[in-house]
Amino acid sequence: YACANCGTSFPELEPRVFSFNSPYGACPDCGGLGTTKEVNGALLLADPSLSILEGAIIPWGEPGGHLRRSVIPGLATAYEFDPATPWRDLPSEAQRAILDGSGRMRIKFPYKTGKMTGSYEDKWEGVVANVERRYRETTSEHVREQLEQYMSSQTCAACDGSRLGPFARSVRIGGRPISQVVDQSIGDVLGFMETVRVKGEKLPRGVKAAPGDPLPAQVAGPILKEVRERLGFLKNVGLEYLSLSRSADTLSGGESQRIRLATQIGSRLVGVLYILDEPSIGLHQRDNHRLLETLESLRDLGNSVLVVEHDEDTIRAADHVVDLGPGAGRAGGEVVAQGTVDSIAAEPRSITGAYLRGEREIATPGDRRPVDPDKRLVLRGASEHNLQDVDASFPLSCFIAVTGVSGSGKSTLVNETLYRALSRHFYRSRIVPGRHSRIDGIELVDKVIEVDQSPIGRTPRSNPATYTGLFTPVRQMFANLPEAQIRGYPAGRFSFNVKGGRCESCQGDGLVKIEMHFLPDVYVPCDVCRGRRYNRETLEVYYKGKNIADVLEMTVDEALEFFDAVPQIKRRLQTLSDVGLGYIHLGQSATTLSGGEAQRIKLSAELSKQATGRTMYILDEPTTGLHFEDVRILLDVLHRLVDRGNTVVVIEHNLQVVKTADWIIDLGPEGGDGGGRIVVEGTPEEVAQDVESYTGKFLAPLLSVARAG
Repeated sequence: YACANCGTSFPELEPRVFSFNSPYGACPDCGGLGTTKEVNGALLLADPSLSILEGAIIPWGEPGGHLRRSVIPGLATAYEFDPATPWRDLPSEAQRAILDGSGRMRIKFPYKTGKMTGSYEDKWEGVVANVERRYRETTSEHVREQLEQYMSSQTCAACDGSRLGPFARSVRIGGRPISQVVDQSIGDVLGFMETVRVKGEKLPRGVKAAPGDPLPAQVAGPILKEVRERLGFLKNVGLEYLSLSRSADTLSGGESQRIRLATQIGSRLVGVLYILDEPSIGLHQRDNHRLLETLESLRDLGNSVLVVEHDEDTIRAADHVVDLGPGAGRAGGEVVAQGTVDSIAAEPRSITGAYLRGEREIATPGDRRPVDPDKRLVLRGASEHNLQDVDASFPLSCFIAVTGVSGSGKSTLVNETLYRALSRHFYRSRIVPGRHSRIDGIELVDKVIEVDQSPIGRTPRSNPATYTGLFTPVRQMFANLPEAQIRGYPAGRFSFNVKGGRCESCQGDGLVKIEMHFLPDVYVPCDVCRGRRYNRETLEVYYKGKNIADVLEMTVDEALEFFDAVPQIKRRLQTLSDVGLGYIHLGQSATTLSGGEAQRIKLSAELSKQATGRTMYILDEPTTGLHFEDVRILLDVLHRLVDRGNTVVVIEHNLQVVKTADWIIDLGPEGGDGGGRIVVEGTPEEVAQDVESYTGKFLAPLLSVARAG
């Protein structure tokens, strides 16, 4: 194809032309990534109180050689500054020239070679251009990795982040290119697709047709029908706020699962067993009923749907419930009850049943902590993603819940903006926070900690005892035993991480890795130490009839009784028990712990530290994967942190958590472009009375609050 006017030729329009994964469709400048790596000037600078001679410019370090003898004196003379002056006090023109170069201006650089001295004139390329050139020209991966620490991803200037080449960006349907369509939310794309016409099709009354001629019915009709149906499925599982161009690695586990669910609904298979692990994760109560309707439609097609869930609405909607327990770990593993919801509620041994029949509950606080107007952290002008210049107030020494429908901007506000900004302030983090103008009251906080559900370690060597610091006093106690003293064993002898006391066959892992090449690696018990981690000599030292390997095999509750007379060890064990982890083993591999267990181990470690009372803890949906009883225990822990004067901020959909908060920041009212503003903030009772708040609508019955209208 070629344009009759300018002669520009186009390739034949095939699906691959519109795919950034194909060389035919990808933007030639960024290779279909939508971003390019560019040097970020802010990442080149260390402490601004340092001079360039002291290492203010990180790639230079403390400059010597050619830099110190020639480059710096030449720049200092040309731009009239003292190289010993702190970076922040240098003239802005000098700062710009050092980083960005001298442009057309030629600078006289002195030199000394042996006994010869003189000068030469040349343009100065600048630190930024120097790093970019070295990155572009090097063939060393090591050098490339070093230089990447000064770079950040920037939107590709050629394709403006669309990832597509110029031909794909030129084709339009309904007046819009494909890049514009996929950047919209699923809800908006569905609305647009309803306006696209095919020949002979009548649009619903009130729907205005998109610009352009109707599409040929024979070709476009079936495709348009399929697109509308699939977009409808995605909307029905609560994902209308996502854009079609959203990167898969930015999706939560719940979002990914619901996308796969929508795909299965579209396939309309029959006689299939679907297994879903907590599909309600990340869903607001408003969207939960639509998910349940989707699951019921799968069932009604003739399929079986098996769901692992803690959500009360999902449990009550089930045709058949299987309740496992009665406890966790060794105290569980039995089918306590199965049948209808009523039969589960009637089972006296079932903890789930106790909550379903109202015998147990998560209590609403009688008195909430007072909010001091002079003790607030205020994030001003937050405008990343869909946030609309938000000013969010976080009262300190309170338990704060950030709520809102999926996609309303909660994670952007708290994780991407507040947490990153505080991390940069306290720890000089290199991660760039979301756009905002400033944070007021930051001097009232001395550190920020994100307690997430990521693993406490990624190898069998990591375990609760090592993570919490509990293992250090245990090893020291074994080293102080008479038998260890006679043998000259130091505390390090009882560590499975160093040579001496560990089994060298497995190097203290207790497991041996077998590489399966095209399959995941398999770990099997070491055939020398039989999984005990230590050599025979180390295991001959006993305390109260137990050696170090026996201690690692104990559960927290067993160890609490065993070390009852050792206060330093007992205190750390007590915090693990207090967060509901009495059933886990001290030496249990980190790879076998659930996300909720890992999170509570981190909280336990925080509880055992000396409190400053000025820490802000941030948790993103901490009740994911937790039973009603586990939620109650977790809330006790979080409120203990607040009672010490700390501030706890949780992003949460679980109303049992939200109702116990001292302060709620409710974002919305919708997801995507329809959200990004604060609908209401205040106490749970105040939020429940707000007629615009979806959270308030579902919170009101729990608090017995009347709503206007």
